[in-house]
Amino acid sequence: MLSIFFGDMPEAIYNPVIYFKNTYTDEWITDELSKKMIKDVDRSKVIGPRIIDSPVLGGITPRELSGGVKTLIAIYKVPGKIFNASACGDNCAKWILKIGEMQDITINLRHLMEFGDEAFEVKILNTGQIVHNMDELLPIAGMIVR
Repeated sequence: MLSIFFGDMPEAIYNPVIYFKNTYTDEWITDELSKKMIKDVDRSKVIGPRIIDSPVLGGITPRELSGGVKTLIAIYKVPGKIFNASACGDNCAKWILKIGEMQDITINLRHLMEFGDEAFEVKILNTGQIVHNMDELLPIAGMIVR
């Protein structure tokens, strides 16, 4: 299940991009879900563990991936850590939900992320409530995030 803590959270990894840069392994990049996230978010294709074909930049290494996809991969590969998912854009929201369906994860958000119109199940750690859609999430997050 996906759990979210809104606002300042000292134990969260505030800069997941730097964490990714210093921690990722080749396997993180060649994992099938990682490849799908890279393809969807960055519109890039993983050729191998150290080369990715970007339609904008050409051949890049994993270090040149967007901050959003680096954060997604870190959330997925290190579920025991809490990452600041505000480093992600709304285009990453569906992937955060998908990872949360696969394993228990906690993220920190310092803004309201748009999770779309579909039903989902998310626990808000600030209040202990479980929400099932954006209509339920919005008033809770609105009270916490300023």
